[in-house]
Amino acid sequence: MKVIKTDIPEVLIFEPKMFGDARGFFLEHYQAERYAAYGVGGPFVQDNLSRSSHGVLRGLHLQNPHPQGKLVGVMRGRVLDVAVDVRVGSPTFGRHITVEIGDDNFRQVWIPRGFAHGFVVLSETADFYYKCDALYSPADEITIRWNDPALNIDWRTSAPKLAERTPVPSP
Repeated sequence: MKVIKTDIPEVLIFEPKMFGDARGFFLEHYQAERYAAYGVGGPFVQDNLSRSSHGVLRGLHLQNPHPQGKLVGVMRGRVLDVAVDVRVGSPTFGRHITVEIGDDNFRQVWIPRGFAHGFVVLSETADFYYKCDALYSPADEITIRWNDPALNIDWRTSAPKLAERTPVPSP
């Protein structure tokens, strides 16, 4: 497994070793001890899967005061994944990282607690999964506007498909 550091030290990209031949491929998708060595310890208590079509933008979501850490990836398709640091007092507060992940590389992104998260689908469809270290709590969910000018995120689309929500101002 290759670990790629980002401009926000706590957000990590994991790239698995893939073993392939004419029959297909094999990769180790998750192994607790290897991830724990990089501070991704869990335990993970909830796994989620969403399927979205091209241009769908999900996020930016977070929970407070009961946050979730998320290990995310794509089983099918391709997305632009985004993490925004919303930890008050953090040296990277308000900054974000973007990374393309998909079924061609099976990269995973660790989104620690205290970060807002979102993604936009770049392929025809995408199956996106989350391993969460805390249970979903609707009462704690916060949404930040995807196109908030204070964040200046390049989503690579100007007219995404969005859910009906009431976002809060950016950090």
